[in-house]
Amino acid sequence: MEEMMMHELQKNKTEARSDILLDVQALKKYFPIKEGIFKRTTGYVKAVDDVSFFIRNGETLGIVGESGSGKSTLGRVILRLLDPTAGKIYFNGNELAALKQRAVRSYRRDMQIVFQDPFASLNSKMSIAELVEEPLLIQTSFSKKERKEKAIEMIEKVGLRADDRLKYPHEFSGGQRQRISIARALIMEPQFVICDEPVSALDVSIQAQVLNLMKDLQDDLGLTYLFIAHDLSVVKHISDRVAVMYLGRIVEIATKHDLYKQPLHPYTKALLASIPKVEHQQPIQQKREKIILSGDMPSPANPPSGCAFRTRCPSAFERCAKERPVLQDVGNGQFVACHLYTSTT
Repeated sequence: MEEMMMHELQKNKTEARSDILLDVQALKKYFPIKEGIFKRTTGYVKAVDDVSFFIRNGETLGIVGESGSGKSTLGRVILRLLDPTAGKIYFNGNELAALKQRAVRSYRRDMQIVFQDPFASLNSKMSIAELVEEPLLIQTSFSKKERKEKAIEMIEKVGLRADDRLKYPHEFSGGQRQRISIARALIMEPQFVICDEPVSALDVSIQAQVLNLMKDLQDDLGLTYLFIAHDLSVVKHISDRVAVMYLGRIVEIATKHDLYKQPLHPYTKALLASIPKVEHQQPIQQKREKIILSGDMPSPANPPSGCAFRTRCPSAFERCAKERPVLQDVGNGQFVACHLYTSTT
């Protein structure tokens, strides 16, 4: 409840509701742990635990965190590829979390996803033309000629040749296959696209090309992105705002400029400190506090009491073990869940 109240405060202070495309409120996704012969539920893996945020039309919100933080699960729950345990998901003002899967299908053309591994997400037995045209075949009444024309247009828009549509996924490089995945996701002209680690499997030089393509497509087509990644330097390149996740919860959210210039949460500081430095870095980066995390992320099946990060935090104190911090406004649209910034009164 406190999380939802802070979320409402955040929205009211920063943006009119009419400009919000996606609004997530107190979202949870728990996976049951079943043991024994009778498969009784003995606990839950709290993959997403009380997450709230919003995304404006035309904006890119980056979600970052270590493996196991719940980033990808969050994306799948928002798209209803997984059913939420609790919480609300508003898309264009319509509540999706309570809908049955059949009712959710009507929103599929407006909400799409680009996966991390393009080779695994593309059917190797289908030509590029078949892959890109398939959503049109399923969800529209376009003629064969219309489907072909739209597919060629989209294939060329992502930087491939029209003749490439006759080839198969194995004939392309990793970067080209990701372009095909993007074309397939955008063929239905969606408003909102979840990008789930879309460049992490690519070489650094190819990453920049794909990211630039995605930014150009966003401008041309008026897209809104939720960009999931573990690499903060990649997120910085494409995002307007950034949310940092740890053990299923958002611990900090701010504009890209504020987060990288003045991170507040100790976990955010540690992530930023892990980015390789270059010789011509700015003075503010040279002075950045070096935080080295000890130990591994706790299990989401048995999270620590109070603040989930306290077992690895160099600044933890007594209150951190007793009380779980909530996201609070610290000014300029920056929110942090840390007792270092919480009043004791």
